Amino acid sequence: MLKILNSGQSGRSGFCDGVSRRNFLQIGGLALGGMGLPALLRAEATAGLRSAGRQHKAVIMVFLPGGPPHQDMFDLKADAPAEVRGEFRPIGTNVPGLQICEHLPRLARLADKYTVIRSMVGAEDRHDAFQCQTGHLVRNQPAGGWPSMGSLLARLQGSADPAVPAFLGLAPNMGHKEWADNGTAGYLGPAYAPLELNKSGKDDMVLNGVTLDRLSDRRTLLGAMDRFRREVDASGQMTGLDAYTQQAFGILTSSKLVEALDVQREDRRVIDLYGKGDPRNRDDGGPKLMEHFLVARRLVEAGARCVTLAFSRWDHHGDNFGALRQDLPLLDQGLSALIQDLHDRGLDKDVSVVVWGEFGRTPTINKDSGRDHWPRVSCALLAGGGMKHGQVIGSTDRLGGEANSRPVAFGEVHATLYHALGLDVNRVTVNDLTGRPQFLVEAGLQPMKELVG
Repeated sequence: MLKILNSGQSGRSGFCDGVSRRNFLQIGGLALGGMGLPALLRAEATAGLRSAGRQHKAVIMVFLPGGPPHQDMFDLKADAPAEVRGEFRPIGTNVPGLQICEHLPRLARLADKYTVIRSMVGAEDRHDAFQCQTGHLVRNQPAGGWPSMGSLLARLQGSADPAVPAFLGLAPNMGHKEWADNGTAGYLGPAYAPLELNKSGKDDMVLNGVTLDRLSDRRTLLGAMDRFRREVDASGQMTGLDAYTQQAFGILTSSKLVEALDVQREDRRVIDLYGKGDPRNRDDGGPKLMEHFLVARRLVEAGARCVTLAFSRWDHHGDNFGALRQDLPLLDQGLSALIQDLHDRGLDKDVSVVVWGEFGRTPTINKDSGRDHWPRVSCALLAGGGMKHGQVIGSTDRLGGEANSRPVAFGEVHATLYHALGLDVNRVTVNDLTGRPQFLVEAGLQPMKELVG
């Protein structure tokens, strides 16, 4: 957690929790896996990674915690029996022959700008984000564990701007903590863990008492930071600190990072396009914040290589359709706004978007009007990245229970995203803890020719 200058304290300058400036300048927290930001910068500099001159490719990963129901979103089975078909009807899109759920009308109008994968296979029956984040199974990991995509990008490419960390996570704390995984650094070590902007004991990232969802109070926020800079400079406390601590201080008080988080700097029409969600966690899952889609776009535009977020909770063993009637219109608005916004800003060639969950749901509706876990097939959506969109990849059988054409592995999606980011999965390796070179994806997996061929 980062806290700066409690304006409610009179007669002295200090912090909300009473710690001194000297303690603040240790800059040791911010959910970086125990490694302070100065150490992270030192490690990146040693590897020669921090360079602002590279072409800026990036990825936004949207995790849908709990396992979204593919047959109620992007793979409806209108001709199946009622106990499989469910309550929703399919609607047409602007791509001939492609139909999606009636509660996704905005996405239906943008279908030429994304690709639906209906045949994701190889999921584990595990309630966590690990496979989506890494492209690997949990079993048979190397020492230290598989790193997430964001950590690998931080290691291989670094940030496009030294004032903005390469890998940032927006997922908040959740009752089921495995769904709140923004990605882990694995064998790369904590220097490449995400900077998690919504993780702390009680509050979001706090700057003078202003949480991430209250960054509209820009005058208070930047005023506090400006005062802190002036007072530290005048006191001489920065003198003698090593360059990496000073750089860490610069990042954490950087107007570039804060401005990226401040959605109120956007045109009101853009803010309204994304809409306003529900900040409360759904049960033991996440909140429904369309604002996070906008924050993610602003962060990659500012220099981040990877931003991860988690949207709501999709583990509906009961009242599946009632829950979806609440969540699908919100996801529809936030995700369609992101896709359209990337195109409007000319970022669709450089920024990739992937949306998925850990597995699918059962074809048959249970006695509680819900769908249970179904790791045998699920769906995903890909947008941007300069890929060929306006298509459907793969299909399932009549009941939506098995892939019957073009099964797609999680690692294939990762390979495709790495390709869009300019990384050759057949050549690029990173050494694990034993010094053994590891490829970015499992042997034999290649970028999807339908998207990049």
